[in-house]
Amino acid sequence: MSKRVWLCCAMLFPLMAQEPPVEWTDPSTGRRLIRLSTEPGSMSLYFHQNAYTASGDKMVIMTPRGLAVVHFPSRKVELLVPGRVSHVVVGKKTRQVFYIQDGVVRATHLDSGVTRDVVTMPELRTGSGLTVNADETMLAGSYIEGEAPRVAPVPGKSMLEARWEMRLPMALYTVDLSTGRVNSFYRSNDWLNHVQFSPSDPTLLMFCHEGPWHKVDRIWTIRTDGAGLQKMHTRSMEMEIAGHEFWNPDGRIIWYDLQTPRGEEFWLAGVVLGTGEKLRYKLDRDRWSVHYNVSWDGKLFAGDGGSPKMVARAKDGQWIYLFRLGQRVLEWERLVDMSRHDYKLEPNVTFTPDGRWIVFRSNMHGSPHVYAVEVPGSGTARGVF
Repeated sequence: MSKRVWLCCAMLFPLMAQEPPVEWTDPSTGRRLIRLSTEPGSMSLYFHQNAYTASGDKMVIMTPRGLAVVHFPSRKVELLVPGRVSHVVVGKKTRQVFYIQDGVVRATHLDSGVTRDVVTMPELRTGSGLTVNADETMLAGSYIEGEAPRVAPVPGKSMLEARWEMRLPMALYTVDLSTGRVNSFYRSNDWLNHVQFSPSDPTLLMFCHEGPWHKVDRIWTIRTDGAGLQKMHTRSMEMEIAGHEFWNPDGRIIWYDLQTPRGEEFWLAGVVLGTGEKLRYKLDRDRWSVHYNVSWDGKLFAGDGGSPKMVARAKDGQWIYLFRLGQRVLEWERLVDMSRHDYKLEPNVTFTPDGRWIVFRSNMHGSPHVYAVEVPGSGTARGVF
């Protein structure tokens, strides 16, 4: 072997060794995992942003080259939208992905690839969204009115607190998908974030007052005409926090992470719309998760765990969890050992529509990739994958 060939092989070997497995069994849990992405640096969507078609035959992910579609059951990954995009959400029924690119709200069909411009309004990318309503006639989100200033570091304060203290003028808005008309219907100097349409009521939105969680009453609902503003949870003690809110699939319950107070007692909490009934399911600090999520049939929950440096200070919390609702407690099962994952990247767990798999992002093998773990009790691994 020539010196040049030897050097080339030596340089390539570490790269080959770092290639993540395509399929394997977690030795700690016995659960089957698969890698869905093919490009290093690929990411699944944020935990409350739908990525799936209603039938579960396709899922949208983000790659370094742009938005891509994962086809099931073949797992083929196909580039759909080249270039940098943001504010991504998939319409389950219309099979379109909505996003903002170059200051334009666009819609691309997952099957045909046909793209149309919905509206050009660069300021919409300064806030939260996009979210698509239950009958897929409207998008919604938030934006900063006027010029959006850069958030500068402030000594002794987090970037979150510095941004919150700026008290920038913001608005909630809707976009009519047939006409492109933008309607700004609620204005505030509170930081309006995490805008999410109800999965069942086309005119009902949930949003949050972002900021230091122990200083804000975070979770709110409002109608798209600006009526019916309602706070969903009121803090009852010093340092209580509630956040990372998400809808139950039937639109009847809003779920969220509740801590009473911060870093001490941990709950998956909910509020029933219409009655105001409060739900609380307790879990210990090692089972606390950055995000929770619920299966499409509402029967199971998942959590993405957390590192010892995070709010729960968990000693053994770096796992992907499956949860079931018990008697005021969450019954739990570990699915994936995340001890090699750097929690600076949040895993953001979601269920596939058939409930057979939990999808998440991870850098457990180096570069970020999109993975899925089989849900125990959901049948064999013959689901959509």
